[in-house]
Amino acid sequence: MGKVRATRHNGRKGKDGVFKAGHNDRTFNLDNAGHIDQDRCSMNVYWDCYQGLNIPDENGIRPERKYNFDEIELGFYSDKFKESIVAQNIRHRESRHNERIRTVEQIIEDPKTCPEETIYQLGTKEGFEDPALFVKVATELFDEIEKRYGSNLKILNWSLHMDESTPHIHERHVFFADDGYGHLFPKQEKACEAMGFERPDPDKKQSRNNNRKMSFDSEVRKLFIEIAEKHGVMIEKIPLEGKVHMEKNDYIIAKLHEEINKNQDKLDELVLKISDVDTLVNDVAKVAYEKACDVVTETVKDKTIKEDIKAVKRYRDHLLSSDSNMPDEMKKVAAPLLARVMEILTRNTKSLLDMVKKMLSSPEVKKKKQEEIAEAARESITDKIKQYQIKVDAYNASRSVSHMDKDHGAR
Repeated sequence: MGKVRATRHNGRKGKDGVFKAGHNDRTFNLDNAGHIDQDRCSMNVYWDCYQGLNIPDENGIRPERKYNFDEIELGFYSDKFKESIVAQNIRHRESRHNERIRTVEQIIEDPKTCPEETIYQLGTKEGFEDPALFVKVATELFDEIEKRYGSNLKILNWSLHMDESTPHIHERHVFFADDGYGHLFPKQEKACEAMGFERPDPDKKQSRNNNRKMSFDSEVRKLFIEIAEKHGVMIEKIPLEGKVHMEKNDYIIAKLHEEINKNQDKLDELVLKISDVDTLVNDVAKVAYEKACDVVTETVKDKTIKEDIKAVKRYRDHLLSSDSNMPDEMKKVAAPLLARVMEILTRNTKSLLDMVKKMLSSPEVKKKKQEEIAEAARESITDKIKQYQIKVDAYNASRSVSHMDKDHGAR
């Protein structure tokens, strides 16, 4: 056939919440999905990271699967992120923030930590590539993605849908990176950084339109096209012109980009975010604690010990003054004694400061106090992020349409 358009779209949630894996392996009530041809569901191809490919035979009978996609994702999250989740919950209990304790299920339901879903197509309903070749291109692409980025990304499952108007593939994956405590946890931007990606414009701040994930998506799209062309697929690379000739999704995306460009300054201001609060506050806590230790020891030195010496000196001067009623014989005895006291205080200053520093630097005290400082910083930063997020959500809700919603609805 002639040239086809290669499309790739990402998303995590729509108007009904985060996207469900059950949509992709058809483990939901299909009677409510008018856009799905149930007679062709047997032609779909499914794959997951635990059970591999599930392909129907020539009679449309597919091997029985022990686990569906939702169960696969729950299993992977439980295996991969259990240590991080348990450790987080322990810290929340110790800091008396039980409301922050979360289960694995809640992590999967959170738009910030749920799997990301990507939809691939080679063609449109007017004309599309041979599905068998499409699957070959996709499997090679997914293998290459895991080969390059498997240390920070896992492809959980994918499905080729033959039961809608255009063959397309839903692929779900999760980004992960160190949580700052030596465990792995879903962290998209930090994962992209670990993979070696930079922001499109490194000189500008991170924002919705300038982040490492954009560079990752650009690289994967380029790889998708390269692999397709290697297999003889001719890709249409001329930009779409005009609303009439555009696919609906492409038109929506173009309009969104147009809107984004018009409001770049406003978006940069509203969408500024901190992608790794835990690491930030822990770094701040360490620095703050070290500074606090210096301040405390200096305070002990400048205030406590000096004030003690001053007090002894004032008492000595008073005893030896002409206003004192103390007999001269007693003054002769008291004067050297008080001078000895001041000498001992002065000599013991260093050992006292060393003792204070040692106490403040002990692992138990240091860990506890750093966590207290971090918790206070985390609350402040989290509140700021929430304030920005409310503004961002309100702004986006008034201007954007989710093209991913369209795919999860009617095609």
